[in-house]
Amino acid sequence: MATNEERIRKPDWLKIKLNTNENYIGLKKMMREKQLHTVCEEAKCPNIHECWAVRRTATFMILGDVCTRACRFCAVKTGLPTELDWKEPERVADSVRIMNLKHVVVTAVARDDLKDGGAAVFAETVRAVRRKNPFTTIEVLPSDMGGVYENLKTLMDARPDILNHNIETVRRLTPRVRARATYERSLEFLRRAKELQPDIPTKSSIMIGLGETKEEIIEAMDDLRANHVDILTIGQYLQPTKKHLKVQKYYHPHEFMELKEIALSKGFSHCEAGPLVRSSYHADEQVNAAARQMNQQA
Repeated sequence: MATNEERIRKPDWLKIKLNTNENYIGLKKMMREKQLHTVCEEAKCPNIHECWAVRRTATFMILGDVCTRACRFCAVKTGLPTELDWKEPERVADSVRIMNLKHVVVTAVARDDLKDGGAAVFAETVRAVRRKNPFTTIEVLPSDMGGVYENLKTLMDARPDILNHNIETVRRLTPRVRARATYERSLEFLRRAKELQPDIPTKSSIMIGLGETKEEIIEAMDDLRANHVDILTIGQYLQPTKKHLKVQKYYHPHEFMELKEIALSKGFSHCEAGPLVRSSYHADEQVNAAARQMNQQA
């Protein structure tokens, strides 16, 4: 019988190519100068070198770098957040302009300490980026904001180009994997976003390798489509530290290809699936795919 160390050893296809060229160094320097956080760094994303050094894209993380939740898969630090920084939206907008981004993703830590879940700062960030970068498409990736309808409405009224909210895992594993968030609340959040702004594409993501079955993955796809989600990303869960959940299985790239084909057959306008795929991976391509499908349906 294989030992635990052998069972969870990373396969060859998960090797990451490091690239610390001048783009990577320049972006890192600018983030520090602007006092900005990125989920690329905080969540230890495996694609940071590709995105920063090659594609010159980044996912901004607003509302501080301390999350009020302690999900068992996430490397972002948890605790009691600091006060709100109302100058942050303008700094994000300025950075998007300096980077000359065509598409920007704005995510945030969960702020359960705030009545609006951080919706007002989120919405102002969208508006600030739009003012200073009128040709940049904007994707937002919020928490469920406590499941409060008015918080979601505040954000959707700012009219981002894509609303992204992750269910993270299958229904059965949600209580073990996520903190406070529920599977049904996330589905409701996605459905209500579409009801508020039917022309804005919605998107979600799941991690696999936590002990789910293929049937459960397909069930999650069906649940997302039943709530009118347009875009899906599927990636391999990687254990960020020894304190987090262990990897139960490493999926082969061929298995990801099969899942992508299944997702597209169910009507998703776009699906990114692969070992290193994360929610914001190639997000610029996803917004274009969603726009094309909506134009065809119009």
